[in-house]
Amino acid sequence: MAFSARIIAAMLFLGLAAIYPVPHASAMGTGRLVLTTETGTYPFAVEVTETEAEQAKGLMFRRDLAPDEGMLFLYDEPHQITMWMKNTYLSLDMVFIGENWRVNRIAERTEPFALDQIPSNGPAIGVLEVAAGTARRIGLKVGDAVIFEAGR
Repeated sequence: MAFSARIIAAMLFLGLAAIYPVPHASAMGTGRLVLTTETGTYPFAVEVTETEAEQAKGLMFRRDLAPDEGMLFLYDEPHQITMWMKNTYLSLDMVFIGENWRVNRIAERTEPFALDQIPSNGPAIGVLEVAAGTARRIGLKVGDAVIFEAGR
């Protein structure tokens, strides 16, 4: 009888885990990104997407993002980048980074779950996603410097 109860408990746990996924450590790379504005220097701990699958998923399904954290999408060649908010619960600021490692566009307070494309409006080598309101809070503007240091 005790064996049957353990099996039922295990099945219940697995069923709940499928509905409510347990948070786990990301397999993505990490790093430190610094934005320099007229008001100061602001470091962010970033997860760095390394595969197309990671880029496609991005911050989908996340429920929180600390004020000093973000996700960085980097590309080998500068090109027109488009992002969207499919399955994204959080409103974000998207910071498009030009090949000169300067901000070339800021999309502030993106709408959660929106399927509209958010373009870089020109060639970019990356996008930093941070919590909505960050760009305004730190005084970020087009032309501000971006420094990235890879972690692993």
